[in-house]
Amino acid sequence: MHSNNSKAIRDALCFFLDEENGREIGYVQYPQTFGNLTKNEIYGSLRVLMKLELAGFDGNGGPCYIGTGCVHRRESLCGMKYSKELVVEWKAMKYDRKIIEKASSIEGNCKALASCTYEENTPWGKEMGVKYGCVVEDILTGICIQSRGWRSVYLTPQREAFLGMVPTTLLDTLVQHKRWAEGDFQIFLSKLCPFVYGCQNMPLKLQLSYCIYLLWVPNCFATLYYVFVPSFCLLKGISLFPKISSSWGIPYLYVIVVHRVHSLVEFVWLGGTVRGWLNEQRMWMFKRTTSYFFAAIDNILKLCGFSKSAFIITGKVADDDVNRRYEQESMEFGTSSPMFTALATLALFNLFGLVVVGTNKAINDDARIKVFDIFGFQILLCCVLVFVNLPIYQGMFFRKDSGKIPASVTLRSIAFALLASTLAMY
Repeated sequence: MHSNNSKAIRDALCFFLDEENGREIGYVQYPQTFGNLTKNEIYGSLRVLMKLELAGFDGNGGPCYIGTGCVHRRESLCGMKYSKELVVEWKAMKYDRKIIEKASSIEGNCKALASCTYEENTPWGKEMGVKYGCVVEDILTGICIQSRGWRSVYLTPQREAFLGMVPTTLLDTLVQHKRWAEGDFQIFLSKLCPFVYGCQNMPLKLQLSYCIYLLWVPNCFATLYYVFVPSFCLLKGISLFPKISSSWGIPYLYVIVVHRVHSLVEFVWLGGTVRGWLNEQRMWMFKRTTSYFFAAIDNILKLCGFSKSAFIITGKVADDDVNRRYEQESMEFGTSSPMFTALATLALFNLFGLVVVGTNKAINDDARIKVFDIFGFQILLCCVLVFVNLPIYQGMFFRKDSGKIPASVTLRSIAFALLASTLAMY
């Protein structure tokens, strides 16, 4: 991350120095923006989150701290509670005497300061500074600051204040979101949950706003249901939705169309492209069926005492071939990962379901119309899932470059998908 606006600090100071409300502001949060995005944002861009959701946070009591692009008030970061009478004279705390030391002594002090043990048995990481013991220390730190009575402000200047870099491979993106989802859900299950820890000083609407991110993990179960169960029941001949010809199907169709159209208009209004919206929807499904699901498993194992949370640094540096494919907006696989196995299995299972229904010779033309009337919504859902997973099929069967899905992942996925299809039909 690097500075992109020389006026960013000055603009933040304007809020801190406001005569009426400046004293209660604990930090000023800038959006997280990226300098290496492709035109259609193949792995997503957090566009809606940064431009819309956090702006909504601002109206509910202040945005959460996102770990970057933030200007803090020293008092709030040092663990002090907000009060109208709080006045800290930092200049009076400075030593007047000059300390003259040798260079070797200063070097030794710097090494001790940079060591991992310097802050042991001190309030740092617990009562002061950024909180330790959580893989999303930024969200936790923001909750603690706001629960002490401080407010925050979301500032979106015309010129981006800071620019970072997004991951250039699919696996790095999924791993990053797994860490975020895992840490957020840990906070929700802990005593530092906004509904418990911040119930006195945080308004209810702000506590509810945090649930958008703290409850990413449970969302995976509903998504997994919709990408697996309808296709499974389609192969088994079980109808889950009303008939196409029935008036009861209108509410389903209305919700589907209106929600997707609203999402598309919102995304384009925020500066995105139609193809970028399609990529965003694809990544939305990929994250929910892999990142959030694996985060749920890790949280369960942690609660049972079988594992511990680990901070995984997201890779941002890639070789020339990977960068070239990223600029061409070709989805990068290249490595064997359980996440890719899960994605490929679900993609193949939906493809098998669509192929079996479409090529069943036992169904004549009249029967096909009746079948579509009964299973129309399930068939349409299956078609949408196949369309969304087109990069998966390309990576398994058509691509020859090093960014394709490895053969071992393809073979495992075919075996798992065939097994699930066989269980559904017999």
